[in-house]
Amino acid sequence: MTDTDIRFYFDPVCPFAWMTSKWVRMVAAQRDYAVDWRFISLRMINSGIDYDSHFPAGYEEGHTSGLRLLRVAARARAEHGRTAAGSFYEAVSSEIFDSPGAAGLTPATRGSRAFVEPLLARAGLPAGLAGALDDTRWDDEIRAEGDEALSLTGRDVGTPIIHFSPPAGAAFFGPVISRLPSPEDAVRLWDYVTGLASFAGFAELKRSLRERPQLRIVNDQVGAPTWARDVAAATLAAVDRSAPLEGLYHVAAGGETTWFEFAQRILTLSGITIPVVPIPTSGYPTPAARPAYSVLDSGRFEQATGFRIGPWEDRLPQCLAGGRD
Repeated sequence: MTDTDIRFYFDPVCPFAWMTSKWVRMVAAQRDYAVDWRFISLRMINSGIDYDSHFPAGYEEGHTSGLRLLRVAARARAEHGRTAAGSFYEAVSSEIFDSPGAAGLTPATRGSRAFVEPLLARAGLPAGLAGALDDTRWDDEIRAEGDEALSLTGRDVGTPIIHFSPPAGAAFFGPVISRLPSPEDAVRLWDYVTGLASFAGFAELKRSLRERPQLRIVNDQVGAPTWARDVAAATLAAVDRSAPLEGLYHVAAGGETTWFEFAQRILTLSGITIPVVPIPTSGYPTPAARPAYSVLDSGRFEQATGFRIGPWEDRLPQCLAGGRD
């Protein structure tokens, strides 16, 4: 085995590659594997295809933004070492797929300096590397690595491509996974996949049926969910009085619950049957730490104004109904 245990070929705008990469990082951390993050551009793979007839609207722009980001990754690797590509990939794709504003990101945004520069900083890299977004001099290197990957698997696949125990080990497209496994399941899945890959006669394993979607909701943070309409009514009660209130007042619905229990109640009232899995706070890391207990005491406000918000369980049905009285 070389100094690299795994070669992982990625395009930063591919959601399948991103999910698989997170699994690979989990395994690498537990097995002390070295991962070499390499490039494969979906825009280059599909360069000879008519996007309008083969893909939904917006795919060409999306794939092009991925190529622009790969140019930055290539420059980062050239100037700051091979690990820089993996650090940049983790920063940029976590923002594209896992950030609160991910759904609102357009291809134009993802391929812009304004988007890339703070992510370079997050990866510990100079913001000036963003100048590579439009630098086509990196395209030959990106194309060569993509061709390298496809030479190992055949050209009728996409991303990700994993090469095990290079240079002599097996390589294949995928695996495509619909959700991130637990740390224990991650290693077990890895052993199954590499076991299949080690058999030279293994070619393909596929199914079109997917696991039902599931929600993973934090279950160790306690709060009192409060409808914005009730907060607005409380604000009106505070200002619509002869003597203004002074000092600090808390306003919140009555009762308490966890995010997990809150989600379950919403789904029940909405008639939606999606599995909900409780997870600890550590399973959903956020830039800002969330308190374990954030229930507020509204007693002082109620005493001063006579206004009281009822229990969150009672207010939730009306909220979901659109606020109709």
